[in-house]
Amino acid sequence: MAATGAGAAQARPDPTGSFILQFEVPGAPRGPLAGKTVAVKDLFDVKGYPTGFGNPTWLETHPDPAPANAPAVQALLDAGATLVGKTHMDELAYSLNGENAHYGTPANAAAPGRIPGGSSSGSAAAVAGGQADIGLGSDTGGSVRVPASYCGLWGIRPTHGRASLAAAAPLAPSFDTVGWFARDAAALRAAGGALLPPAGARPLPAPPRWLVAEDAFELALPETSAAIYQRLSGPAFEGVVAALGRPADVKIGEVEGAPDLAGLKAWMGVFRITQGWEVWRCHGEWLRAANPQLGPGIKDRFEWASTITQEQWAAADAQRKKIRDHMTALLGADGVLALPTAPGPAVPRGMPGAELEDWRTRLLSLTCVAGLSGLPQVNIPLARVDGLPVGLSLIGPAGSDEALMALAERVAAVAEAGAAAAGAAEPAAAAGAAP
Repeated sequence: MAATGAGAAQARPDPTGSFILQFEVPGAPRGPLAGKTVAVKDLFDVKGYPTGFGNPTWLETHPDPAPANAPAVQALLDAGATLVGKTHMDELAYSLNGENAHYGTPANAAAPGRIPGGSSSGSAAAVAGGQADIGLGSDTGGSVRVPASYCGLWGIRPTHGRASLAAAAPLAPSFDTVGWFARDAAALRAAGGALLPPAGARPLPAPPRWLVAEDAFELALPETSAAIYQRLSGPAFEGVVAALGRPADVKIGEVEGAPDLAGLKAWMGVFRITQGWEVWRCHGEWLRAANPQLGPGIKDRFEWASTITQEQWAAADAQRKKIRDHMTALLGADGVLALPTAPGPAVPRGMPGAELEDWRTRLLSLTCVAGLSGLPQVNIPLARVDGLPVGLSLIGPAGSDEALMALAERVAAVAEAGAAAAGAAEPAAAAGAAP
């Protein structure tokens, strides 16, 4: 990829293999992100550089440097962030793994030897590895939420349509959103201040209604659910209740009057068809004309997407509307839904196809909830299983993005205080024990 225009490419160490190209574009001298660095997923236009979209044939057929920055990129620069390069991603954004057959797999600093998650793999890996403070990505089926969970990061998929995706290569526009990563909640919120227009923001009451997605926790590995529950229900559980409102278990995958939508795996089927239909509408013509070489899994998904009929899409789209209405009514203006972001920690690289597909089914059954409903979802790097990060997610009403990020920060603080109190209590108890 030739370096032209906005900044010169630099030969700089890249221990995580996150970057397809490193360069520096300074941001505004002052602003809420001054002193912060940002790595940008290679589906956003950056002035002076072509957009590769994770595939070498796409780059060959779209070689022209971008005439301007995508609005999301420009917003971060205007807020003072310095752009430090474009990052690797899954091919055409159609995967949740981060294993790119052409460019390799960025290293997951939080889980060595395991995948970083995708499709915003490089942006997440760069932040987890300390190479950037903020990672700009996109999320269609979980492409920010999943890497955030796997890499132990804060991450958000905002309300669909709130943050601009202009000058970004699409996958499935009615699902696509901007998304971003950070190592701490303050940086996540600061980036949100630049990317989310104030118009459309909705507050959450204090405290909101706290709903626990019982059926979502049942989809996770038992050790994942146990680790998250332990972090939320230790000695400081009363503090969590005070912060969030009294928790109530709900089975979200029960849509009244729609037996064909019973269970989150049924929702996942709706997601796959409606997303796949849009994917082929966006890229089928180019795929037929360019005949690119696609990696395992990606090729199979595009071939499957090409077979979806309009009748199948129409039936699934009608079910999608029922799911959206169901979730809107469930949360109302004051509800917050807690669920695991992923079934468990990042899986090892090179997992066999059948095992990986089973994992993908579980994973999409969790991530499809926000995608189908268009609602914001924040990942909190809350717990660990065998030393590997697993995330808790909060989903809120449409427009509650800023309030949801602030609430997520409070949840993490309460959990940390509870863990500290438990750690202090154990030595004290031991010291007072009878000999």
